[in-house]
Amino acid sequence: MIRTAKLALAVVLLSLPLSLGPVLADDVPVEVLRRAAHITPSPRQVAWQRLEFTCFVHFGVNGFTDREWGTGSEDPKIFNPTQFDARQWADACKAAGMKLLIITAKHHDGFCLWPSKYTEHSVKSSPWKGGRGDIVREAADACREAGIEFGVYLSPWDRHEKTYGSEAYNDHYKNQLRELLTNYGPITEVWWDGACGEGPNGKRQVYDWDGYIKVVRQLQPKAVIFGMGPDVRWVGNEDGLARESEWSVLPEAKRGDRRAKDLGNRKYLVGAEKFVWYPAECDVSIRPGWFYHASQDEKVKSLAHMLDIYYRSVGRNSVLLLNVPPDRRGRFHENDVARLKELRSVLDETFRVNLAAGRPVTANSVRPGHVAAGITDDSWDTYWTTAEGVTSASFEVDLGRPVTFDRAMLQEQITTGQRVESFKIEARLGGEWRQIGRATTIGYKRLVKLPSTTTDRVRVTILDSRDCPTICAFGLFKASPRESE
Repeated sequence: MIRTAKLALAVVLLSLPLSLGPVLADDVPVEVLRRAAHITPSPRQVAWQRLEFTCFVHFGVNGFTDREWGTGSEDPKIFNPTQFDARQWADACKAAGMKLLIITAKHHDGFCLWPSKYTEHSVKSSPWKGGRGDIVREAADACREAGIEFGVYLSPWDRHEKTYGSEAYNDHYKNQLRELLTNYGPITEVWWDGACGEGPNGKRQVYDWDGYIKVVRQLQPKAVIFGMGPDVRWVGNEDGLARESEWSVLPEAKRGDRRAKDLGNRKYLVGAEKFVWYPAECDVSIRPGWFYHASQDEKVKSLAHMLDIYYRSVGRNSVLLLNVPPDRRGRFHENDVARLKELRSVLDETFRVNLAAGRPVTANSVRPGHVAAGITDDSWDTYWTTAEGVTSASFEVDLGRPVTFDRAMLQEQITTGQRVESFKIEARLGGEWRQIGRATTIGYKRLVKLPSTTTDRVRVTILDSRDCPTICAFGLFKASPRESE
């Protein structure tokens, strides 16, 4: 009976019109894959993704108590960064290639870095500038002067505020949120980690996330909301590392499944009715701790470690959020600044010259209006895609002469969706095509380390894609000798 049923099913499948293509792909209906492939980011998500490398600044009373998490009972008088210099922060970020700075305007201890009208537990009760200073104001202004964007972290958990644990706290939190979103210019990212511990009265808070989101959307509609919001998700670790296959498209039901090992892969698509664009942000600190500790001055992450993080975050379809904690002076420590400069110098040496830029490209499938030249023309807006229904295709880049490289970069045009599931890179060596690299997803950007290769021609084959692939950029680079030091 079982054999008869299998034979009948085979006859039915063979009788289907060829134009329909496969019905299933790894037990996922092709129609589901195609629906997922056409989910696209909002303009605010695209703008955020293109930042690539951003800075987190954990600053507050914890740097003066030598703690990571404050208790909320700290005396504001301990906060006195006598050499505070927000311009030094912004200049260091800009020199490192960071395009956004997010400040911990309030951490779990409840101490506010701006003179909030809704609490005395803030800089106005500190000796810094006689209680007339505003850290958030100076940081926002310094960022704008330096040409980088500004964001805020406002901890929902507040271990100092007496209304915490009641509905009144939700009103209190929204009031503070309104202060930050109306008094400091454009905000690019609002950062919520969702921490929810006990307040000073031993109670926990039921957060009004929908209400908080509504305030952000009303006051800063271009800002993305991280973590507990709908725009950007936590990658699932604090090591700064994305998955080997990092998808920005998830089933809506999996929005909170932040620790899943293969989030977004085909097995997560089965049974999904709706998909969302929910890209990953990789947060990590340049030191072991998030706040400044003098004992960690010699424990700044090595150049090799930082490079590994960069390739496995920015190079895996994610944005890297690197924390740099100011010391008690109110400045980035010299060791941190030196590492940032070193990292930027090496990355510039590696990626300054794209050996494939402007080179001729041919492809074995092309859709009118989206020719292969869009891959190497140095424009993010133009892209190559295949003829309707073609999900596996290749393009070849004529380098004109033998060149040596060991890094490759690919980008999908994410405004059309994320589609590529796997690809391989080949070089023409000795008259034959030989594989030199292979990877899974691409998304906004994929960086691939390759063996040192010398050739005049490279071929990239899209092995599997959820719908017609859309590739907007391809690059070949020779890594700085300092990458291997």
